[in-house]
Amino acid sequence: MTLWTASDAAAATGGQATRDWTATGVSIDTRTLEPGDLFVALTDQRDGHEFVAQALQKGAAAALVSHRPADVAEDAPLLIVEDVLAGLEALGRAARARMQGKVAAVTGSVGKTSTKEMLREMLRVQGRTHASVASYNNHWGVPLTLARMPQDTDYAVIEIGMNHPGEIAPLARMAQPHVALVTTVAAAHLEAFDDITGIAVEKASIYEGVLPGGTAIRNADIDTAEILTARARDCGLADISFGANGADFTLLRADLQGDMTVAQARLGEVALLYKIASPGRHFAMNALGALAVVSALGADIALAVGALGRWRPYKGRGQRERIHLDAIEPGMTLDLIDDSYNANPTSMAAALDVLAAAPVTNDIGRVARGRRIAYLGDMKELGPDEHALHADLARLPSLQSLDVVHCIGPLMRALYDVLPEAQRGDWFETSDAALPLLKRRLDSGDVVLAKGSLSMKLGLIVDAIRKMGHAPLDEEEG
Repeated sequence: MTLWTASDAAAATGGQATRDWTATGVSIDTRTLEPGDLFVALTDQRDGHEFVAQALQKGAAAALVSHRPADVAEDAPLLIVEDVLAGLEALGRAARARMQGKVAAVTGSVGKTSTKEMLREMLRVQGRTHASVASYNNHWGVPLTLARMPQDTDYAVIEIGMNHPGEIAPLARMAQPHVALVTTVAAAHLEAFDDITGIAVEKASIYEGVLPGGTAIRNADIDTAEILTARARDCGLADISFGANGADFTLLRADLQGDMTVAQARLGEVALLYKIASPGRHFAMNALGALAVVSALGADIALAVGALGRWRPYKGRGQRERIHLDAIEPGMTLDLIDDSYNANPTSMAAALDVLAAAPVTNDIGRVARGRRIAYLGDMKELGPDEHALHADLARLPSLQSLDVVHCIGPLMRALYDVLPEAQRGDWFETSDAALPLLKRRLDSGDVVLAKGSLSMKLGLIVDAIRKMGHAPLDEEEG
């Protein structure tokens, strides 16, 4: 299906097309580029113009550039603009203007991507749905998501993130949502803000982009909820809350049952039961916020609940899997919780709650008793109180249910030093340093959590644990 013609893209950007072309997609990376994509030569860690020739060789329909690279033929299909990022933003705005469906925008300190993916599942059974890929939520991710949006989209879900003040509002105005959701406000990116109040003000600025007559959805349980309410009111939006206490959409209970969460909620006067194929009270709360979005969009709640039961977390965001440690003995397993993508104090507490509630298996390993084991890496960008925020994890009630806590990174040394001796595992400077001891530290029957900021590379530990696994013989033979 045609996404952009040369004339449409030129009209949207004010650029000059060197020849006629038709694009079926938009890409910023030659490694994932598909034939027919418009390649956007952004300048980030490297100048995208260096890859234009490669993109065209791989079948790109054209390239959005600020000049013709020296290694590209004079008759190559190009769209030449003054500034490539500004050109991408213009494509995004034009795609939004021609789309006649409903748009939801999602932000928050924790749970943005999971909630966005829940909404994708809930809405795709009700119409043609378009959503951000992975965590494409920044200054290029939002316009790229919009530029990729087909004209006949019924529902779009746009994730919007930030690292510094002033980032969210311009992206929200670009997305022009009918509904905007703030999942929560928590201690994240504190290096760039004076305090959590500043973070709340920034998150609330998403409401500035909501179309007139639209809806603001907020978490009622957070201390800064009034800041969100005030901004919604100032923007003239309907204000809908979700949470555990006196909200419009109220979570009554969330029970973790093995690999599943079963939640009971009240939507106004309507009682609701929904299931999520992954354990976590935080998932139940994010789902409730997503259901509030579905309601505000006028979509079908019953269909959304059915679709929600099929949602599972992304890799690195709470994904749970069973690792078979012995090909002959199928019962020799451990459970891995991969939450290695990112971390702040709020998401760390939620992940530790999941680990604390996870059932272990006894009498199948060397140790005989299954254990709850955590590998925790530094939480970055927390500002001047970063050491205290790491040490404070020891006060979480969930820590009492853990058997061993291994700490990784200089900031996590603060937690390591205050852990009870019986729980204190190893401390490592880096994730690499932890790898040689993994097999000796883990056993059948254990449940293992890996969580930390992305730069701490807890994914290395996750991958190493996966490599400890063996497919059972009956699966290998099949």
